[in-house]
Amino acid sequence: MSVNFENEPMMDIYIFETNQMLDQLEQAIISSEKQGGFSAENISEIFRFMHTIKGSSAMMLFNTIERVAHTVEDIFYFIREQKPEQLDYSGISDLVLECVDFIKIEVEKITNKNEPDGDAETLIETLKIFLDGMKAESGGVEIKDKPEETKAKQYYIPQEKNPAVSLSACFHALVFFQDDCMMENIRAYTLILGLMDMVEEIYFSPADIADNPETAIEIREMGFEVYMKSDVGYEMIKAYFDKCIFADRLSVREVDERALKAFQKELEVAKPVIPQAPLIDLFEDKKSQPASNEVTGKPNGANGQAMISVNVDKLDKLMDLVGELVISESMVTQSPDVENIESENFHKASLELHKITEELQDMVMAIRMVSLSNTFMKMNRIVRDMCKKLNKEIVMEFIGEQTEVDKNIIEHISDPLMHVIRNSIDHGIEDEDERLIKGKDKVGHIILEAKNMGSDVLIVVKDDGQGLSKEKIIEKAKKNGILEKSEEEMTDREIYKLILLPGFSTNEAITEYSGRGVGMDVVVKNLESIGGVVLVESEPDHGTTITMKIPLTLAIVEGMNISVGRSRYTIPITTISESFRPQAGDCFRDPDNNEMVMIRGKCYPILRLHEHYKIKNGQTDLSKGILIMVEQDEKRICIFADELLGQQQVVVKSLPHYVTSMKKILGLAGCTLLADGSISLIMDIGGLSGLRIQ
Repeated sequence: MSVNFENEPMMDIYIFETNQMLDQLEQAIISSEKQGGFSAENISEIFRFMHTIKGSSAMMLFNTIERVAHTVEDIFYFIREQKPEQLDYSGISDLVLECVDFIKIEVEKITNKNEPDGDAETLIETLKIFLDGMKAESGGVEIKDKPEETKAKQYYIPQEKNPAVSLSACFHALVFFQDDCMMENIRAYTLILGLMDMVEEIYFSPADIADNPETAIEIREMGFEVYMKSDVGYEMIKAYFDKCIFADRLSVREVDERALKAFQKELEVAKPVIPQAPLIDLFEDKKSQPASNEVTGKPNGANGQAMISVNVDKLDKLMDLVGELVISESMVTQSPDVENIESENFHKASLELHKITEELQDMVMAIRMVSLSNTFMKMNRIVRDMCKKLNKEIVMEFIGEQTEVDKNIIEHISDPLMHVIRNSIDHGIEDEDERLIKGKDKVGHIILEAKNMGSDVLIVVKDDGQGLSKEKIIEKAKKNGILEKSEEEMTDREIYKLILLPGFSTNEAITEYSGRGVGMDVVVKNLESIGGVVLVESEPDHGTTITMKIPLTLAIVEGMNISVGRSRYTIPITTISESFRPQAGDCFRDPDNNEMVMIRGKCYPILRLHEHYKIKNGQTDLSKGILIMVEQDEKRICIFADELLGQQQVVVKSLPHYVTSMKKILGLAGCTLLADGSISLIMDIGGLSGLRIQ
């Protein structure tokens, strides 16, 4: 089957919601495993996730994903209905996580507009054998079959399923989806699929939601109305609707069976659907409602906050537009033509415009901020899998996981974090016997912490393992020929940082997780690409701490503007230690003819920007220009410029492909437009390679 991408909005929704459910499913499995078994709530939750993935995949004609999800659903249906006393929780967890991995790979193919052509036959067969084994251990007891469900290329038609059940009640639901959520008919269809195992009869309007896209407009205007008969009770029905993604307003109430039959007859004769009560009554404030369960709506307070999903590309475009607005505002208010205007009203209006622009900029930045919690939670899977394979027992603790960073930053830190966690488990934390000999707890501990520090975020990974051996690191560095100075001159931190170099590994044996000399250099490269740095600290037999310092955002930089000749540069404020005008006697050349400056008894190299970038008309006399001491990754250098122009918050623009790829000009992170319309190049201090930075 070839993938049809003609209906992009539907495909985007499928990919987004499936990935979201897979992440939640993975965490539910890991959480259950830590608790030593599946609670009734866990079983229902996992079943519901697989049921929804199965239904939406069948609707999109991704039959392989549908079959895998269906088989896992069968296992949890058996567990839910039969409640077997003896369960291989570890085996079930392994199988379900294997299925999650398979579906993730297939969804990734779909995301890349490739065909999801994975072979799931072996996996499905393994799941069926596992299910047959559970049935055999339960004495071969038969359980009632699941209700008939939607097959690929077919759609559900309301019909009576089991009218003989006596403890059933009838319910009415009216759902309005959030504005701009799109594809309301598909969301309604997914909602019905999830109800199939909870109801005996179900009728809904519009009835042709599966094959008539025009019903989306009707649902948007009139809402989606459902009548159902079920024995699960009001609370469970209400809880299901409350979890409906993108639901804005909803009403769920118990009704008489005559109302259900009347609605059924209306559908049969294709009459317009008439709600049982005026909409204003259904959705009025809860304070005016009786305490009974007849009519309820989602609260408008803090716990009922309306949410919508927005494509990241739209946020990027909005950020660009706000950046242009900020630049335009500066160009207007700081223009030489208006500096001499002595109008109080004009200056008041300018201040108000500046205030509103700043607030708008802050709001857009806040919208782009994403919590680190999801990224942190994904590390649980790595710990779980590695502990099983390495036969170690490790507990991971999260601190500050609600810390927020820009969406684009999140994408760059997932891999570095994964490599650091792997190293802590494989290299750092000892085996159980070795820990007991050292007087440690047999259970290893890893702390993953995030915290704000000014305009940066610190992500700290700390373990209580064996720490780093300076002797082994020095020996390996000498063997690889990467030791730049004698070990006596190196600090502990400089020695530990050698492990971040490409090809460096102290593991003698190559394992599935380490020993090839790759991993930590990936951490450095990924973080340097976003202006981040890595710090390594360790104490023998007490553990290792790796700190990743990353910026809050890549879109806006607080910088110091400088001039060199007629050129303008912007240095990020976070890298500047101090600026000063040196005395003639403070500057000299070392034996290698490198220009240095003496500051408080210490020598630092000087970088003349006019020489480095071959700028004409730049100041050449050090005593008439300005030196800016910058620090990156605990290394310092003094940059020589003509003068400081002042501090400013600038919007980062990417450099042209010609500059970054063909000319390969180093030391530049981007550019920005200043208030006078001139272009300023934003400096990347860490990218000034080939310099003797102290």
